Amino acid sequence: MPKFSPAAIRTAALVGHGGSGKTTLAEALLHRAGAINAQGSVEKGTTVCDFDPLEKQYQHSLNTSVVHLQHGDARVHLLDTPGLPDFIGRAIGALPAVETAAIVVNAQNGIEMITSRMMQWSKKRDLCRMIVVNRIDAENVDLPGLLAKLQAAFGKECLPINLPADGGKRVVDCFFNPSGKSDFSSVEEAHSALVDQVVEVDEKLMAAYLDKGEVSPEELHAPFEKALREGHLIPVCFVSARNGAGVAELLDVIVKLMPNPTEGNPPQLLKGGGAKAQPVRVEPDLRKHALAHVFKVMIDPFVGKVGVFRMHQGTVTRDTQLYVGEERKAFKVGHAYLLQGKEFVETDALVPGDIGAVAKVDEIHFDAVLHDSRDEDYIHLVPLEFPTPMHSLAIEPKRRGDEQKISDALHKLAAEDPTFKVEHNATLNQTIISGLGDLHMRYILDRMANQYHVEVATKPPRIPYRETITARAEGHHRHKKQTGGAGQFGEVFLKVEPLKRGSGFEFVDQVKGGTIPNQFIPAVEKGVRQVLESGPVAGYPVHDVRVIVYDGKHHDVDSKEVAFIAAGKRAFMDAISKARPIVLEPIVNIEIAAPEHNMGDIAGDLSSRRGQLSGTDTLAPGTLVIKGQAPLSELNNYQARLKSVTAGQGSYTIEFSRYDPVPPGVQKTLAEQHAKTSHAEEQ
Repeated sequence: MPKFSPAAIRTAALVGHGGSGKTTLAEALLHRAGAINAQGSVEKGTTVCDFDPLEKQYQHSLNTSVVHLQHGDARVHLLDTPGLPDFIGRAIGALPAVETAAIVVNAQNGIEMITSRMMQWSKKRDLCRMIVVNRIDAENVDLPGLLAKLQAAFGKECLPINLPADGGKRVVDCFFNPSGKSDFSSVEEAHSALVDQVVEVDEKLMAAYLDKGEVSPEELHAPFEKALREGHLIPVCFVSARNGAGVAELLDVIVKLMPNPTEGNPPQLLKGGGAKAQPVRVEPDLRKHALAHVFKVMIDPFVGKVGVFRMHQGTVTRDTQLYVGEERKAFKVGHAYLLQGKEFVETDALVPGDIGAVAKVDEIHFDAVLHDSRDEDYIHLVPLEFPTPMHSLAIEPKRRGDEQKISDALHKLAAEDPTFKVEHNATLNQTIISGLGDLHMRYILDRMANQYHVEVATKPPRIPYRETITARAEGHHRHKKQTGGAGQFGEVFLKVEPLKRGSGFEFVDQVKGGTIPNQFIPAVEKGVRQVLESGPVAGYPVHDVRVIVYDGKHHDVDSKEVAFIAAGKRAFMDAISKARPIVLEPIVNIEIAAPEHNMGDIAGDLSSRRGQLSGTDTLAPGTLVIKGQAPLSELNNYQARLKSVTAGQGSYTIEFSRYDPVPPGVQKTLAEQHAKTSHAEEQ
């Protein structure tokens, strides 16, 4: 039998803004539980979680790391996630692997941009949430004020389960043994507030509480779990990962009060695709079919492709046969591992609640569901909502002959990161890489150079413009070619119509009477699609267009597929040129966090970039967030500008909003640039 049952397992993701101390906290928890002999340091590059050379160089977590520890009779899996905005996709990807999201807040900085987003994302994934206020021993911290701000921002359900004492050198318990003095507030009052909040979810217990005036912690366990599951309670814990205050108490809270896999909200799984997909409820039962979700993929130079997954049902042992999604062929588990940072710890069995890994499985991929029975085919997770990669670079090899090595490296990096995209623009013969920001792009380039030993030259970010039409029009082309032998003949009549923004492309066959034989209709569509890749105005992809083919002519001998490809292409070009084509540009939502005294300069600068402001929020005393929208093309090198304006204290995030028409002057410039490029290629 496995050493730990599902009821004895806890899973928690440490999430929050960069610099809140998540990695140091993970180190402190590991040390307190006896999983490591000495507590490492981020500054010295000696932590278990930040083992990547680039993480040591940047002194920030860039990947989600997995560690485990034993506290009492329980096994705790901890996920240390990145908090920098450029790497937030990796933190989002970790959320389905846990029951609890522990949002870590720096007591000095208070509520920051990623703090709020992680609270929202965790709630959307139905996770139980807790807030961990770190660095309570730092100078000039206003902990009562911070608690009030947390409650104002996230609700009265944010209640302290312990309170700092002796100037942040220790904490006092407000739940199990509510006695003693704290640095602020009353321990007894905090205890009463907790109990009042918890009993609200259980009418019988509430009646007993009102009658007796007190209930035991044992009686509170079930309603406490229910309050967590429903978001009716968000416990607030105070700690200092550096001096150890509150670390032991946090371990107790995680093990004694946070849900195990049998108590937390079930994973958001579906079976089937599209509108027919149905929710699937899995049970954390060791005896049922094995089912797990892959939330992280690593390409390790020594052990190959590694899939890191959360077990939801059944048991995985050595020699278990597992399918990857809908793959027809199963793979055999050679070794089942637990992870301790970079270390692979072999284990006899992985059970529901465990976070484990398998290596050397080429078919495994991010977001895959692993299962041991065909009954679990077509099961998948409710899709995660990742930020859209909007920062792009065109790259090319510095050395001739490196093309294949670069392609292989990019393929491996994309497999690890759901917010890193690679595409090849055939029109410009360019490889385009896209991510969430400047730092994300720099990290990718550093990985390529350091790990895969290839260097690339980069060109300025390429804006993903699009083209579309604004009117209906008709097009026609007759393709006729005679070369002595069999000729080529195809004639096409078609119409074009604009579609609603975001609709993509529709091809409609309305040919009657066989004027274009059925076997040649796909050829017409193929010709049309060739034009979609490079629009007539500035050479950008064409979107939101319906093409209706309604007539044509053919020849019994000379009509061939190639003739109707050419005719379809030319007819579409003819129609689209008459349909008032325009260029569209991506508009992004932007949030800028900066000191209050810089806001006038930032607002003016954003307006000069064709941006529109929509409002401001207060993050912390002296720090505001400006919200607005701006064209992506106007934000090139914005990080450097913001750094200059705020003396390095500003940060920003962007996410895709919509496509809008570019101003006439911009369209004219883009069209002229395209004409020059096309002319040069023809020379």
